[in-house]
Amino acid sequence: MTFSAGVAGASAIAQHQDWRYAYPMMQANSPDKISSRFGFETIAPQAKQAKVNEVFSEVAENYDLMNDLMSGGLHRLWKADFVTWLGPPKSAQRFELLDVAGGTGDIALRVVKAGGPSTRAVLCDISPEMLGVGKKRVAKAGLSDQITCTAGNAEALPFADRSFDAYTIAFGIRNVTHIDQALREAYRVLRPGGHFMCLEFSQVQVPMLDRLYDFHSFQIIPKLGKLAAGAAEPYQYLVESIRNFPDQERFRDMIREAGFGQVSYRNLTGGVAAIHSGWRI
Repeated sequence: MTFSAGVAGASAIAQHQDWRYAYPMMQANSPDKISSRFGFETIAPQAKQAKVNEVFSEVAENYDLMNDLMSGGLHRLWKADFVTWLGPPKSAQRFELLDVAGGTGDIALRVVKAGGPSTRAVLCDISPEMLGVGKKRVAKAGLSDQITCTAGNAEALPFADRSFDAYTIAFGIRNVTHIDQALREAYRVLRPGGHFMCLEFSQVQVPMLDRLYDFHSFQIIPKLGKLAAGAAEPYQYLVESIRNFPDQERFRDMIREAGFGQVSYRNLTGGVAAIHSGWRI
């Protein structure tokens, strides 16, 4: 079963239980900095990164399968839209991308393939296991001369100011401890006129679909994760992390607060995911 099932299925679920209230939206990125969210658990901010790293060390080899389970396979179409909006130049013009939380390299590979011969990408991820999978995929694609893999934390990127033409992060920023700091780092490493783009699960805007999606998320995905990857807990966390993430409007405001201009967003599949875009002034 996927969340793309029909309205009739959603009605049956709604009659059984209102999943939106069973799993409410939590406050994300607590401003007091004295606590953080790891799924629905409240923890010290300094403890979050280690717990997130543990999750991704477990799911690294099955990361693409995880995205298939969480999106019903739609993440592939969303990523295609994401790269189309980014629009890497197909000419010989130099274009340098930083893909943060790049994981298995899916976005970096798509951008380099869509761009011209002078398109270059740095795939940056804090997880050694995820980065290892990414390196293998890049090598297998024969693109090691265009894509560099570098370990790095989104909150303290190991790159100089104004180094890149574009910054992308897909399904990664909700796992960052301090989202506001990651956004400031994105602004710092972009050149003037550089493009920031984020693809992330978001808040469903379509009545009935939201209930169906919650049912799929909390009742189906962890079970599928256990069957397909041998563990339910990482998938439970990833589902809960979506509910903690700011909605489309609040995240747009956070991007503006980091200094970006011309900030906009586009909902995908009724708001199951959203693409946010901004420009470095």
